[in-house]
Amino acid sequence: MDTGKELIYRLYIQREEAFVRTDIRSEFSRYDDIRNGNVEKVKENFKEIKKDFFKGKGTLSKNPLRNTIYHFVVAIGVVSRICIKAGMPHDEAYTISDIYIQAADECKTIDSVIDLLEQAQIDFATRMRKIYKNNKYSIYVRHAIDYIYDHLHEQITLECLAENENLSPSYFSKLFAREIGTPVKSYILSIKINTAKNMLRESKYSISDIAFSLGFSSQSAFTAAYKKLTGKTPARFRKELDYIDPM
Repeated sequence: MDTGKELIYRLYIQREEAFVRTDIRSEFSRYDDIRNGNVEKVKENFKEIKKDFFKGKGTLSKNPLRNTIYHFVVAIGVVSRICIKAGMPHDEAYTISDIYIQAADECKTIDSVIDLLEQAQIDFATRMRKIYKNNKYSIYVRHAIDYIYDHLHEQITLECLAENENLSPSYFSKLFAREIGTPVKSYILSIKINTAKNMLRESKYSISDIAFSLGFSSQSAFTAAYKKLTGKTPARFRKELDYIDPM
């Protein structure tokens, strides 16, 4: 699709009609209130937005209802990603996003879509407020923990985690150990071994398959790490399970 000519034409029309898009700094300041869990400010902001919802917004569809739904989808996409970056678990944020987008798809009026967007923004802000209230870990450590769980199949390093947060390895290592109470390497290993226990208990995968699926360089490296943390080899652990609860 060649957008060159169409872009020139539309920019010309916008100038002729004195159309001015919402300033990105103003737009994201409102998203900041959601990210920071400022529920009352989000409600206050939306009262102003409702007065002229389409001001500064482009036309995404010639169908008015579909146009509103498309703007809804864009807004929810931005909100969910901002909340993830601020510490909301990504599975939770994306699933909530899916729920609201599916609900918007069922809306029959423009007003119902706008009301749903208000509800969604308040929902995200409320959840972020609870996260800040209940979570004792910094955003950097929360991100690292999410990353570890999402990449158990890889060989995760301190340097990689620190780089993801734009922190020096030395600073990140001290921060993680202070908040979690254990060094990064030890934490990663403990999560992998606990996962391995579940796999040994609940699945029929071979020990070598489990080792490689959890990012160990070899079965022997996995066996050594497993025995160091549990006092048993994976083979002995599985054999004792079979003895206790024969299939």
